[in-house]
Amino acid sequence: MSDFAAESWDDRYRNNQDRWDLGCPAPPLINLLASAQSPQPGRMAVLGCGKGQDAMLFSTAGFDVIGFDFARTAIEYAQATAQARALTTQFLQRNIFELETAFFQEFDYVLEHNCFCTIDPTLRSRYVEVVKNLLRPEGQLIALFLTHHRSDVPPFSINPQAILELFAPDFDVILFKAAKDSIVSRRGKEHLGIFQVRAT
Repeated sequence: MSDFAAESWDDRYRNNQDRWDLGCPAPPLINLLASAQSPQPGRMAVLGCGKGQDAMLFSTAGFDVIGFDFARTAIEYAQATAQARALTTQFLQRNIFELETAFFQEFDYVLEHNCFCTIDPTLRSRYVEVVKNLLRPEGQLIALFLTHHRSDVPPFSINPQAILELFAPDFDVILFKAAKDSIVSRRGKEHLGIFQVRAT
């Protein structure tokens, strides 16, 4: 992803055009943490974290969380919010495709929500590789995927089967289901997944 792309996304945050930001954590993630399938706390990377709503949710649940986004305005907002709430959540301005060297196998979990759908579809396989390399052996991707049918602009469309096929070579599926508790505008358009790095 280029610096131009980063500037474009940053402009959206500066101009309050970040309609994808709910102003709160996503309900399917809130309910996952309250369920019997809730993951045990560990070290977590949040890719494309935006203003940090989901990152801070997991931080309050005992996870050691770092959120990454290349939009400076989003990171500054997240840092200020975490500080105001006395949370230990870290936020770093980074391109997610440049994380592997510094954070190779550093995390028990990677959290995905509204990042995968914004990257160019030609980079999806590279995204899967990044997630795998950030995770420790048998680490898990926790993802709320936007699954819908739209045009060739972000958020890019993808169907559930295509997601499974992308991750199948390196991950085992622990959970993958249509989300029943999405916000109204996204009902029927989200899938919740937990994918675990396959043991070698």
